[in-house]
Amino acid sequence: MGVGTKTILLQFVSFAILFVLARLGLSYFTDLQGLWLPVISAVVATILAPQFKVFKTDQGDKICVRWIFLKKIKVLN
Repeated sequence: MGVGTKTILLQFVSFAILFVLARLGLSYFTDLQGLWLPVISAVVATILAPQFKVFKTDQGDKICVRWIFLKKIKVLN
């Protein structure tokens, strides 16, 4: 599995987990119904999900993470 594929999977999994948590939380604590519930959940998950990027260096490809809760960019490998 390539580094680009890993970053796409990490991005999707983090978004999916936050989407499900936001949707369950919003349905439990608010009276949102219909299309508004998944739309607002998607916006919340998009804002809160970490972003994974691939950078090519001399040592090889590096996966970097930028997140709203981290002050600096973190290198995973």
